[in-house]
Amino acid sequence: MDWLSLPPLAALRAFSAYAEHGNLAKAGAALNVSHAAISQQLRSLEEYLGTPLLDRSGRALEMTEEGQHLAQALLLGFGAIQSAVQDLSAQGAARPLHISCTPMFAANWLMPRLAEFRMQYPDVDLVIDPRGEVVSLQPGGVDIALRYGDGNWAGLESEILLCSPMVVVAKPSLLQDRLIEAPEDLLDLPWLEELGTTEAAHWLRSRGVAEVIRGASIKLPGNLLMQAVREGQGVAVSVQDFVDEDLKAGRLVELFSGGEGRGYHIVTRPGVQRGQARQFISWLRRNRKTKDPEADI
Repeated sequence: MDWLSLPPLAALRAFSAYAEHGNLAKAGAALNVSHAAISQQLRSLEEYLGTPLLDRSGRALEMTEEGQHLAQALLLGFGAIQSAVQDLSAQGAARPLHISCTPMFAANWLMPRLAEFRMQYPDVDLVIDPRGEVVSLQPGGVDIALRYGDGNWAGLESEILLCSPMVVVAKPSLLQDRLIEAPEDLLDLPWLEELGTTEAAHWLRSRGVAEVIRGASIKLPGNLLMQAVREGQGVAVSVQDFVDEDLKAGRLVELFSGGEGRGYHIVTRPGVQRGQARQFISWLRRNRKTKDPEADI
């Protein structure tokens, strides 16, 4: 279909409104414009088509045979469009909002706050999908991802939610008075990592350590990771915000820190988000914590 050969949509909509109401003023009210604007659109449509759609010879306007033919087609066309839009809107509203995040983020940040969201938006159904792997954001799938990084993901839009560097932590008793001066000093210790991630190896490589970890390595769900660290089962890389209380209380010690300017981001596909996603993002923004005092302005 050659859409360029069709008359302007505004003119067709004006004629359809006139055909439905049989009156310029009522058609204008239906489209929230003046009756003069409707009249102008009708004349413009007749000029475009090169044929009269209205008989203006009498005291009242009457549709010509050509006008009646077009009116019937528009009634079917706009009716089908309205029906399709309503169906799609209903499908979008019925589909739960799909949120992807790591188990560690879900356990330490999202779940303690989620009851507040449920109180504010009781009609929004949620799917919380905690996994370590980076998931693809496809239409009809994951709506929002909460990812840790610098905010640069090709083809996606992101904004900072929680600005916090990474830290390497351990229970003091695990170290047994061992002197830790360089990342290499950690290679013989057991390491704990969240399933689906390689944070420990990535952190060591970023510090120029080419050797592999010689101690035991355990991968486990992120919601169990900090429990294992607090029990002294190994060294782990964590987000500083999630271990602040443990560090202040002396339950854990910070061995190394780095990654300033990184943090968790709200990640979405470009374009207009459906209503439930906009509500969730607004709620996330109200709970945002950053080191930039202008971030929420």
